[in-house]
Amino acid sequence: MSILIDQKTSVIVQGITGKEGSFHASKCIEYGTKVIAGVTPFKGGTFFNETVPVFNTIEDAKKNFKIDATAIFVPAVFAASSIIEAIEAEISLIVCITEGIPSVDMLNVKSALKSAPSIMIGPNCPGIITADECKIGIMPGFIHKKGKVGVLSRSGTLTYEAVNQLTKSGLGETTCIGIGGDPVTGSSFLTFLEMFERDDETKAVVMIGEIGGTQEEEASEFVKNKMKKPVIGFVAGKTAPAGKRMGHAGAIISGGKGTALEKLSIMEKNGVLIAENPSVIAETTVKALNK
Repeated sequence: MSILIDQKTSVIVQGITGKEGSFHASKCIEYGTKVIAGVTPFKGGTFFNETVPVFNTIEDAKKNFKIDATAIFVPAVFAASSIIEAIEAEISLIVCITEGIPSVDMLNVKSALKSAPSIMIGPNCPGIITADECKIGIMPGFIHKKGKVGVLSRSGTLTYEAVNQLTKSGLGETTCIGIGGDPVTGSSFLTFLEMFERDDETKAVVMIGEIGGTQEEEASEFVKNKMKKPVIGFVAGKTAPAGKRMGHAGAIISGGKGTALEKLSIMEKNGVLIAENPSVIAETTVKALNK
């Protein structure tokens, strides 16, 4: 079992002929991802790597293939319209890697998602990977190993650190999701915690947060009220000063709210097991599973 993607998932890549899209599409294919087509306006009728057909629109691709998911590597100025194209095509899973999308554009995306069956990951994220089966995004596949821990993270770099520890500890991972660190994202921790709770193979969840916003606090309420599996938490940015943006647009403390210490306090009160620093994420997870 896994959540959202597995070895059977049929994936298209929007922006497959661009520099980023072509590089990472190749890496996803090497990992074993079933990339069935690409979408780039005015490039329809061509082929990527001589084997993957490219279409002008998603609707053109849908006439030829059953599509389960899309990876978006479209430049920021065009990314929101590409996401909305995928929503209107009723693609079940939309993974947007693009960074720098204006928040006002993402508000339009959020509005479109409200009445749609699609789940969106990102933007400005590393994507999603089910270990040893399917990768949609930019994460280094070699550090992932099939196991029993689900990983959710707002931080790209710390995602890789946590996964590397879990793999080396022998725990491994089921599915790992980088949800993105922008102020407006397609989905929050809550969407995926519920899925992990239902997944038989996931025995624990590692949740890596950052300063800014209230996602971690809301997620911990869900953990307290709805989850039986242990959730291990870490929040980056303990030393961040109020009002200063750290790393990206989502990591900012406003009006004294959204600090790492405030988040950690609420998370711990709600039953999340806190890793005191990034180096002990796997160690804390082992302890949680052995309780």
